[in-house]
Amino acid sequence: MTSEHASVPTGTVWFVGAGPGAADLLTLRAARVIGAADIVIWAASLVHADVLEHARPGAEIVDSAQLPIEGVLPLYRRAAAEGLIVARIHSGDPALWGAVQEQLDLCRALGLAVEIVPGVSSFTAVAAIVGRELTIPEVAQSVILTRLEGGKTPMPAGERVRDFARHGTTMALFLSAARSGQVQAELLAGGYPADTPAVVAYQATWPDELVVRCTVDTLAATVKAHKLWKHTLFLVGPALAASGTRSHLYHPGHFHTFRRAEPAARAELRRARGRDGDDPAGGPA
Repeated sequence: MTSEHASVPTGTVWFVGAGPGAADLLTLRAARVIGAADIVIWAASLVHADVLEHARPGAEIVDSAQLPIEGVLPLYRRAAAEGLIVARIHSGDPALWGAVQEQLDLCRALGLAVEIVPGVSSFTAVAAIVGRELTIPEVAQSVILTRLEGGKTPMPAGERVRDFARHGTTMALFLSAARSGQVQAELLAGGYPADTPAVVAYQATWPDELVVRCTVDTLAATVKAHKLWKHTLFLVGPALAASGTRSHLYHPGHFHTFRRAEPAARAELRRARGRDGDDPAGGPA
């Protein structure tokens, strides 16, 4: 890409994860960056207005909800020309469906320094709200983050919900509530049992949040009953209701650099796994 920037001065654009909604879920770094910015760009349709309380007096506040990237580009050009600091606030974590990469490319072409501040993702916020761990020993040790295919942005080959569902592990589905019936059909076609636990979460951590537990076979009916079609996340998988298993991490038979294993408990762990080779408690036999 051809560089547009002048030699001096130059500025910095920070891409800031605002988290799922509640302003007190901003990281300390995010609050500091917003407070230092000359220009704060935020989308009123996705980011709670309370995050603007961290902006300094006199900062230019720009609502990008109705702006394409071409509408934001002049602000980046001005930052490069005048050596300004820009805080570009994104909902959730910028690494997930944030349309950040194209902006990074543009900023670098302008000679701007770029930094990314991670944010709390809505899928972890929803797990916290319902009080569940998503990776339960012997039940689910992976979390799949995806969305339903067939939307505005094409999905790459091989990334269908039913294909991911065959893993039977925890899945978080973003940007899919408008076609909840299709989501349910794909989950069932992929192999989730009908009674697999699910969570439907609308506007998680916002004042009007709605979080409802259901099952895969009642997911679509739950969405329709509450008339949800956007700002809604689904969590699906057996980990959402699992119990009775135990992690080895805090087991007395597990050892690591800072803790010795108790011999009897270590032998118990090895017997439980039926292994004579590698020790599941943390080291070689």
